[in-house]
Amino acid sequence: MSEAFKVLESPELGRYGVATKDLTAGEIILEETPFAIGPKVDSSPICLECACPVDGGVSGQKCSECGWPLCEECSANRDEIVYHKKECELFVKNKVKFLNVEDSTASCLQLDCITPLRVLLAKEDHPERWNAEISVMEYHHDARKDDAIWKHDQQNIVGYLRGPCGLKDRFPEELIQQVIGILEVNAFEARTRNGYGVRGLYPKLAIMAHSCVPNVTHSIHPSNDYRLIARTAIDVAEGEKLYTTYTYTLNGTSVRQAALKHGKFFSCRCARCLDPTEIGTHFSSLKCQKCDNGLIESSDPLDDEADWKCTHCEFKIKGAAVQRAAQVMQAELDELAYMEYGSERLEAFERVYKKYRSILHPLHYINISIRQSLIELYGRVPGYEMQELPDILLERKIELCRDILRVLNIFEPGKTRSRAMILYELHGPIVMLSQSKYRQGVLDGDPLKEKLREAALMLEECAKILEWEDPSSPEGILANVAKQSLEQLKQSIQVL
Repeated sequence: MSEAFKVLESPELGRYGVATKDLTAGEIILEETPFAIGPKVDSSPICLECACPVDGGVSGQKCSECGWPLCEECSANRDEIVYHKKECELFVKNKVKFLNVEDSTASCLQLDCITPLRVLLAKEDHPERWNAEISVMEYHHDARKDDAIWKHDQQNIVGYLRGPCGLKDRFPEELIQQVIGILEVNAFEARTRNGYGVRGLYPKLAIMAHSCVPNVTHSIHPSNDYRLIARTAIDVAEGEKLYTTYTYTLNGTSVRQAALKHGKFFSCRCARCLDPTEIGTHFSSLKCQKCDNGLIESSDPLDDEADWKCTHCEFKIKGAAVQRAAQVMQAELDELAYMEYGSERLEAFERVYKKYRSILHPLHYINISIRQSLIELYGRVPGYEMQELPDILLERKIELCRDILRVLNIFEPGKTRSRAMILYELHGPIVMLSQSKYRQGVLDGDPLKEKLREAALMLEECAKILEWEDPSSPEGILANVAKQSLEQLKQSIQVL
């Protein structure tokens, strides 16, 4: 594979990647293994090898050597331990004890030191890679030093590693803070084979500039040493910048900006963030309550205090009031997420959707979030399983999926994991509705075949995108399910 991009530098973006040739959608632009991988910040007690949740109390699962969290399965296979090995030796040598945690669902401050420690130990083992790839990464020293988190890290991580862990002579304070900053600004989330969240340091992918409309997608393969493979999601012409994203694309501008400022220490000025309509989607717009046709938009999307104004009448409202209202609505959704997975949860989401219908633009990010929850529930929970859904609810799920696709086509265009997952959700109700219409005598012959072919194309696209994922991941498993469903659907079309 020839070099797909070159690295340039600017005062605004720092280092960034530019395509060195015309790239087609789905083309691999880089592959790399993480410099280090480990627990996320504020993690609850987890196994330090496989990251599964463990009991952090006195009777919890512990490593027989150092006494830090390790699940029973990993403890039984100590010869195969990779990620916990070096720190285990260090903890044993310096008699560093793990402090038991009464609430195993709460954050375990002691684990915050693990991933920085793994980076520091990897620096000693791989100095060439550290010098070439890691030491040059941005870590926003000045901005972080003014933040309250700096003082917390200074005590909880820097002091802990240089004190009880006995690393005072090996790693100076400045270096440890540099590593903490590099992780905070550059780390990407990964999933273990069992679906648990960790963070990894991938310096090549971190070179890519950020955009809230990325043109690069990536997959991480835990069964292959967490190897990362990055591809272009769309066609990219020679000389164009390559963009990944450091935030969740299906959040509104104010939420994305807050996340970037707090965690990455910069404000995004991409075309989407600068546009009050978010590229025509009105993803953050409200319906005006003073007139019939107006939409309320921010006069300056990058300023939370800026007034929001109606596009049709003279009404305006303070930005702070809009933010508070959004937070109240989001809090209500968060509460529903804790409900038992069943019909009551589905019906509660439908009630909230109707409640906010007169307030929010149809494609507002809170409405999109509700749609995502409903898509997951329709066809799965008792009383609403796919075989039981009447035509009107099959049409409802189709509508929900298509609305999300409208947004994804703009914010995550091309061959993306999000698109593939929605395509899979969409194909099922299309097939079921078509079969129902056939039984009713409403749909037959060529129109029926056309609907089934539409579903088949969705399955085909879904499978092609998801086969890039780790075979053991939920997405990788779904790729095989989609392929099998596609073959069955093709056979059904042939006999019509």
